[in-house]
Amino acid sequence: MMSFRRRIATRFMLATALVILIVFGTVYFIVRETIYTNLDKDLTFESYKHLAEVELTSRSIRFINEKEMEEAEHQEVQVNPVFIQIVDRNGNLLAKSPNLKGQHLVFQQEQANDRHFNTQLNRRNIRQVQIPIIRNGSVKGFIVAAMSMDASLTVLKNLGTVLMILFPVILIGLFFITSYLAGKSIVPVVAISETTNRITRTNLNERVTLPASKDELYDLSYSINSLLDRIEDAVHREQQFTSDASHELRTPLAVLRGTLEVLIRKPRDQEEYESKIQYSLKEIDRMTAVIDQLLEIARFDTNPELTINTSVEMDLLLAEVLAHRHPDIIAKELQIIKQDNCDGSVSIHRFYGRLILDNIVGNAIKYSKQGGQILIRTFEEKGGIYCEITDSGIGIRPEDIPQLFNPFFRSDALNHKEINGTGLGLSIAGKAAAKIGATITISSELDQGTSVKIYFKEILRKS
Repeated sequence: MMSFRRRIATRFMLATALVILIVFGTVYFIVRETIYTNLDKDLTFESYKHLAEVELTSRSIRFINEKEMEEAEHQEVQVNPVFIQIVDRNGNLLAKSPNLKGQHLVFQQEQANDRHFNTQLNRRNIRQVQIPIIRNGSVKGFIVAAMSMDASLTVLKNLGTVLMILFPVILIGLFFITSYLAGKSIVPVVAISETTNRITRTNLNERVTLPASKDELYDLSYSINSLLDRIEDAVHREQQFTSDASHELRTPLAVLRGTLEVLIRKPRDQEEYESKIQYSLKEIDRMTAVIDQLLEIARFDTNPELTINTSVEMDLLLAEVLAHRHPDIIAKELQIIKQDNCDGSVSIHRFYGRLILDNIVGNAIKYSKQGGQILIRTFEEKGGIYCEITDSGIGIRPEDIPQLFNPFFRSDALNHKEINGTGLGLSIAGKAAAKIGATITISSELDQGTSVKIYFKEILRKS
């Protein structure tokens, strides 16, 4: 199979061959036309010059100045010879130049209208013209003029030979030059191919070196690197999902298995059975929540547009979230205070807004102290819509705040074992916020409470 380099060289050579052929053909025909034009011009000049010097008598036609025929061009055949002869209207010879000697120009009746044509004289190529001698409106005879074409034809022959030799030489030279240049040009492509062939699942961090010049190869290399970035990210997400699922599900499954094995070893009373079963159901619910949240994060990572961009009024969405969390609010005897300081009703993205608010409100409820209060305040500031949720809970250590959006991170979890959680809620909220251009800012004081301020891009306002 022909290599890419050879294909480039061959196609370039074929295209160049066509161009050179056209150029060489044009040069040859321009030179040929120039030679014939000059010959015809000289012949016409000589013919009409001698036409003005002929004299008609009752019996013949002759030159007035016979000495004109003694010029070198009419005496010698070798020095730019001009052959002149006079014939009557029937083609009979009446006079001729001395350089014709014992020969004469062949009069051709069909060429008698000032037409220039090629013919031969003693096997030598000549250019000939026949000018009629007209007196009183009738043709009395013709001046036949001719010039040697040997030198001109030699020039044309040599030119044709040179062009025919140059044609293949140039093409062969161009083929090798183009092959070399094409080989140099595809070096980056070869490097790209070698790099991509080396990349496997174990070294996805390797990238194609970007060329110095920002041309098409640069764009190709950049696109391949972008593709590798996405592949590496997808593989990392897969590994992270597997690791997270294994980490979060292995322990509950082991505990559940141990609990059930203990139950079947010997008969138990009904209360113990109910207690263990309730415990097992809670572990199952916890694992279900973990799986749902892991899948939620995976969908965020793999789908650029998870849902249709439907909007809902913020106060209605907050009401839905609080209704969903109502059993938890009642259980902890929390007081919910709502303050709406927006000018009219404002709408936000329904799906992502629900994910954000539900997780933030859920955390506020979860970490609030029994009988505490939660303040939910909406307001406008700096051209944006804000929702601030403040609880009076256990608070967060300052050094833990930057890590809150990392999956499975729980601040000071060992000191609050009674508070159930997976550490995925804020990670989901952060990804949802990124989808709609929202931002989440957290401030907290340990043992005083936490305030979460969410900035939403307004979708629609109703006065």
